[in-house]
Formats: sequence, C-alpha cells, structure tokens
Amino acid sequence: MSEKKRKKIKEEQFPQDPSRRSFLNKLWIGLGILALFEFALLVMAYLRPSKTGVKSGDSETIIEAGPVAKFHLDSVTAFIRGKFYLCRLEDGGFLAVSRKCTHLGCTVPWLDKEKRFACPCHASAFDIKGEVINPPAPRPLDLYRLFIENNMVKVDTGKRIKRSEFRAEQVVYAKKVQT
Repeated sequence: MSEKKRKKIKEEQFPQDPSRRSFLNKLWIGLGILALFEFALLVMAYLRPSKTGVKSGDSETIIEAGPVAKFHLDSVTAFIRGKFYLCRLEDGGFLAVSRKCTHLGCTVPWLDKEKRFACPCHASAFDIKGEVINPPAPRPLDLYRLFIENNMVKVDTGKRIKRSEFRAEQVVYAKKVQT
C-alpha cells in the first residue's frame, strides 16, 4: 500500500480535530438558533391574552385607606401600593385619583405648596380634583371607585375609571352619624 492510501484510510477512520474557525462557526449557529427560540417565546408571551384572575371587588384590589377622621380637609395622601392619591376636598368629600398622567402615563407627584399635581414629563398640571389646569394632558386624571363603610375609606383599585370632566357625583362623602 502506498503512503497516500494509508493516510487517506487513517483520515477516514480518525478525522482531524476541527479547526478553530469551524468550531466558532458552529458556536455562532448554535447561539443564533438559541436567540431565535428566545425571540419566538417573547412574541408568544406578548400575544397571549393577559390573565383576568383579578376582578373588580376582589379582596386583593380593595385597599383600606383608613378612618375618615385621619384625612384632613383639602389634603392629598399618596398610596404607593394602590398607585393612587386619596384627595380630601375642602367640603369633606373624597376622590381616589390615579397617579398616572393622562398625556403619556408619567407618574404625577402632588406639590403641596402649590396645591396641584405636576407632571414632570411634559408640564401638565392638575388641581386637587384631578382637572387639567395646564395642558398638554387631554383630560382629567382617572379615578378609582371609592366607598366609605363604617367610617372607613376603602378604594377599589381593580379598574381605573376614565373621565372626560369633573362632575360633582364623582365625589364620595361620609354619612353623617346621627346623635
């Protein structure tokens, strides 16, 4: 047998180690397939409908703010857990106002000295009732359903109520205790 034939038979039986270039090519192909798989999972997760397990009126969505007497007239109290502000108006009524600006959804802080909500993103401003006093916000701040039971203020954060204007019937009052 000639030397060439022996070498050829040996290469067929024991192929040479892959070169570094072919190893890196295989590695890139593997990583590309993995990235494609992850992207497909992301798209599927995005398109899947969200869970509707939390319903309005659920015990998880009801936040007990506290007794009526705890909130001073013409004051705003932030509730981080519920993502709302509890506003007590001058006449004693309550509003549960969303913390999200109706322009682009930025969180609006309450400025106590200026007695207004001010959006840091585009300078929209809202009064204590959530009404727009400085555009570009297109409408008042959204509300949450609020109710008072046994002199305790409770807010249902299960669903935000979009509104186009402030109306007096949106304000909730504590029932007077008769003596």
